[in-house]
Amino acid sequence: MKYRNFGQLDWKVSALGFGAMRLPTLNGDAAKINEVEATKMIRYAIDHGVNYVDTAYVYHRGNSEIFLGKILKDGYREKIKLTTKMPSWLVKSEEDMDKYLDEQLSKLQVDHLDFYLLHGLGKQGWQKLRDLNVLRWAEKKMDEGKFKHLGFSFHDEFEIFKQIIDSYDGWTICQIQYNYMDEKYQAGTKGLEYAASKGLTVIAMEPISGGRLATTPSKEIQQSWDKATVKRTPAEWALQWVWNHPEISVVLSGMSTFEQVKENVESADKSGINVLTGQELRLIKEVTRKYKKLGSVACTGCRYCMPCPEGVNVPEIFALYNQFYIEDRNEEVKKKYWEHITPESQAKRCARCGKCEELCPQHLQIRDILSRAAWLFEQKT
Repeated sequence: MKYRNFGQLDWKVSALGFGAMRLPTLNGDAAKINEVEATKMIRYAIDHGVNYVDTAYVYHRGNSEIFLGKILKDGYREKIKLTTKMPSWLVKSEEDMDKYLDEQLSKLQVDHLDFYLLHGLGKQGWQKLRDLNVLRWAEKKMDEGKFKHLGFSFHDEFEIFKQIIDSYDGWTICQIQYNYMDEKYQAGTKGLEYAASKGLTVIAMEPISGGRLATTPSKEIQQSWDKATVKRTPAEWALQWVWNHPEISVVLSGMSTFEQVKENVESADKSGINVLTGQELRLIKEVTRKYKKLGSVACTGCRYCMPCPEGVNVPEIFALYNQFYIEDRNEEVKKKYWEHITPESQAKRCARCGKCEELCPQHLQIRDILSRAAWLFEQKT
């Protein structure tokens, strides 16, 4: 495992961090973690040098923290730094901040956290928390020893990102979405460089864009990868691109299978700063242009939109929608749609209530995309 500086802290972090948002589940139910397999995965990662584990109040419908509390035993808690996040959108008062933090400490079976992040900040969420004096509250909790360092994860535009950073000198971490498709999206490269210039630790989430950049590529995209002297899987290309940036401390991967853990640990051991050649960087630019022509949507599969009041399986529908276009409009994906999407969870069931769009960190026009998916997949011929 390779290690990197963690901002201004006197500690080295593994290049790969374990994000506990996409753990394997039972019967496709996000709330039911396959604990046997997930335990094997996380302990393998830690045994092979991963020393940063990230979760949040809402992951796996509230069960990710409970699961981690169970399995970070037998010395594993002492081998890592542990991060979780305040459910910012649920907070209405300072009493709520206390309630959620105490609940999270109990679920994780710890008396303190290494890092506590304000989850998914954007303009409105930040204004609300600031008006509730969240920074004063956080400093009090750090003085009490409830957590050691404060940070935030972010989903909005660069100017908002800059405002949040400039509003407080005590930030330790910022977590941003960053991959080769998102250089100019949300905080983007400008935000990455600005945060690093201010001494913040920068953590990259969604390095593979929720798995979109790991799928079997179209022939046209594969032709670009085939030009490279060093052969890599699509997932490894995406990860190595993020690791190539000197401002990144750790790349968070939400891994769902044991094989993904093994591959990502091996990939992290090959990572480095400014190690990609000029030709490789040009190939990635070429692939980026090709992906952007395909018509896929920027869903990362975070499942914040779920559960849908009408039962629509938004993340799975979007994953199939992307697969259809990424694989050159593969008609086999239409058959797969009917195998994986039940009549009760089809796109046509969308009632256009808009609740999903309020929760989507990518700010996707989910209702319109579901309409296109219904037209694409649900017309029987």
